[in-house]
Amino acid sequence: MSKLAYLGRPWTVFEAKNKQHRAWFAEFQNRRTWAHCPVRFVVADDQGDLVTMIQQRLIEYYTTKEFGKIEDQNHLTLVK
Repeated sequence: MSKLAYLGRPWTVFEAKNKQHRAWFAEFQNRRTWAHCPVRFVVADDQGDLVTMIQQRLIEYYTTKEFGKIEDQNHLTLVK
């Protein structure tokens, strides 16, 4: 293995419920760079890019937190 594999920032999956992950993304938005983030976030194959993926997960997190989980997509029933 190369030195970069040992010395590089560890990879992790972004979790919107993780307060530290949200803080790192907020820092990225303010600074417009990931240079100060201690981890690298993994992008799923079916996602476009990292920022869009994180934004989509945050939207889902906050709407679920405020309105509850939508159980039936056909009837748009909100459950609290």
